Amino acid sequence: MVTSNTGSRTVIALVQNRAGVLARICGLFRRQGFNIASLAVGRSEQKGLSRMTFVVEGPEEVVRLVAAKLDRLIEVVKVEDISDKEHVYREMVLIKLNADNEKRGEILQLANIFNVKTVDVGVDQMTIETTGDSKDIESLLELLEPYGVIEVMRTGRVAVLKSLE
Repeated sequence: MVTSNTGSRTVIALVQNRAGVLARICGLFRRQGFNIASLAVGRSEQKGLSRMTFVVEGPEEVVRLVAAKLDRLIEVVKVEDISDKEHVYREMVLIKLNADNEKRGEILQLANIFNVKTVDVGVDQMTIETTGDSKDIESLLELLEPYGVIEVMRTGRVAVLKSLE
């Protein structure tokens, strides 16, 4: 999937895994006037390093300029705007719904289309999870709205470049 619009850009950074790094990086985006639409951070395959995936909104040229400034921070090992490259991305969502016995079966039938897992069931509520791209998650949320969505928690986008063939 390639997202090459000028509205949002996906930037991946490999950074040192230590206190204050996230604050410095977010501060850089703030000073440049960028809103971070999505942020995911986690340990990488390399000891002592974390991988960050940012989705930022802005023109390509300006995002590339910010990425270059990011690359100059001592804690940043590597940074890359992958928006125009072939990449795969996913988000995860947890959705808590009103779901009495009558509704539960309907919800599960509907949710099966999206490879949903049930993670918690109560008397009148249930919580489900799924992963997918932003459009799939938005579609699922729309379909579930009539059942009474109580709470939604989404991760930021995580992305990797596609494998070379």
